[in-house]
Amino acid sequence: MNSTKKRILITIVGVVLCAASVSAEPVVVNRTVGTYTSEQESFRLVQVAEGLTEPWSFAFLPDGSVLVTEISGSLFHIDGRTVREIDGVPSVSATGQGGLLDIVLDPDFSPNRLVYFSFADRYEFGLGTAVARGRLRGTRLRDVEVIFRMNRSSGGGRHFGSRLVFGTDGMLYVTIGDRGAQDRAQDPGDHAGSLVRIRPDGSIPADNPFDDGRDGAPEVYSYGHRNAQGIAVNPETGEIWLHEHGPQGGDEINIVEAGANYGWPVITYGANYGTGTQIGEGTSKPGMEQPVTYWVPSIAPSGMAFSTGSSFPGWQGDLFVGALVARHLRRVELDGDSVVGEEVLLDGVVGRVRDVRVGPDGLIYLVTDERSGGLYRLEPVE
Repeated sequence: MNSTKKRILITIVGVVLCAASVSAEPVVVNRTVGTYTSEQESFRLVQVAEGLTEPWSFAFLPDGSVLVTEISGSLFHIDGRTVREIDGVPSVSATGQGGLLDIVLDPDFSPNRLVYFSFADRYEFGLGTAVARGRLRGTRLRDVEVIFRMNRSSGGGRHFGSRLVFGTDGMLYVTIGDRGAQDRAQDPGDHAGSLVRIRPDGSIPADNPFDDGRDGAPEVYSYGHRNAQGIAVNPETGEIWLHEHGPQGGDEINIVEAGANYGWPVITYGANYGTGTQIGEGTSKPGMEQPVTYWVPSIAPSGMAFSTGSSFPGWQGDLFVGALVARHLRRVELDGDSVVGEEVLLDGVVGRVRDVRVGPDGLIYLVTDERSGGLYRLEPVE
């Protein structure tokens, strides 16, 4: 074979291999990555599945299997043996940081089969964060309906939020990013930069702080948030905790109160990108809330869960946060509402940690935000 034919053959093989890698489907592997020792516990890291393309979130079904979203708009069901794609997901705008985002089950999922998910939606002019729900029947979502759309769309692909959680009050809480237009977060009449509280059908609870619409949008529960991508219910108190991305530094964990202003961009512990110059008026101001804790430099937090299972007694009640830019799992030790310690786990082991959840088995799970991302589980070592 002459050199020209060899080059053509090599090129064809390379194209075929590249196409195969791009089109590879996620698979279950159940492979042990390693064993690690922390300050309180020893644990084994198991990769449950591989080949996920930029997964964003996941939710557990009652049987312990998992629904996983990919930012491109795909939704997969993963059990102990197989991966199946779920049909019926509406079209999403996978632009920049937007796409198919968070996913949660209805508190009464067993009888009603309702699944809720947030996504970047295209409006007549621009994009915005929306929430839809549908009934999971086999491998298909049926009766899909949009129950919430943010009230002002805008251009660009930044800061959609968006995490979902059901509170102990049965209401659905939705984080909405400031869409890269920081001053919008100080307007309670604008959904951008807010935490939204709605009923499961999308209607507005009568006890929302701005329910009459005169001083703020009726759906807004709190405002002054930059881009919250972690939210969880404290199992001891029922309080809503959320964390949000700062700019250059200033990532925050906050406990949410109805009608409260969390300061962005008037107060922040972060600084302008590149120049490091001050943003706003400083780090505190009367009438604006202080965080429980903050990080400088930024870890780029994403996903958050309280450890509630008995599998890791040394971690009971601790908060676990994924870190994107820092590429680790962060354990935040609490005494009531106060942070008394922090520990970095899996530093550089799995890459960008996008979401963290506690499974029905009490174990800690996470997904990594990579072109070939994975679903992982932390198991105790006897």
